[in-house]
Amino acid sequence: MAVATSEAGQDAGAEVKPVAMEKLPNVPGKAVSAVVANYAPGGKSGKHHDAGSVLAYVLSGEIRSENSANGPAKVYKAGESFFEPPGSEHLVSENARTTEPASLLAIFIGDEGANLTTFDSDAETGSAVPSAFQSQDAFGVEVRAAVAEKTPFGAVAL
Repeated sequence: MAVATSEAGQDAGAEVKPVAMEKLPNVPGKAVSAVVANYAPGGKSGKHHDAGSVLAYVLSGEIRSENSANGPAKVYKAGESFFEPPGSEHLVSENARTTEPASLLAIFIGDEGANLTTFDSDAETGSAVPSAFQSQDAFGVEVRAAVAEKTPFGAVAL
């Protein structure tokens, strides 16, 4: 599954590949999901909210990130990580470079069946279809990007 671009400029040059999704047996009602996000040079995701907690680890390149709970935008280099607490808004998520790609691994912990990512434009318009990453069951996800399609895990903006 790739999210290259989507309506309303939500993602531009960001591709998200699912890695895993599992129920947390010791935490009833919660699940852990992992995705790898690849950003083209200058690629970015639109403003959004993620349900639950997100831990991101930069695999390659440099990622500029700003979260409402963590202060101003900061550039994270390969080998560095950042945390997004539940309920916070992800204001900036982009490749800090315009000449080289960048990638990160994101680990989500949230409610089973939750819409884990909602773009601000969807919240403002009252869209009934989630932008990305809504669990159908413990192991399935429905994703809307430029076109809706189903995958075993899904995709998410970071």
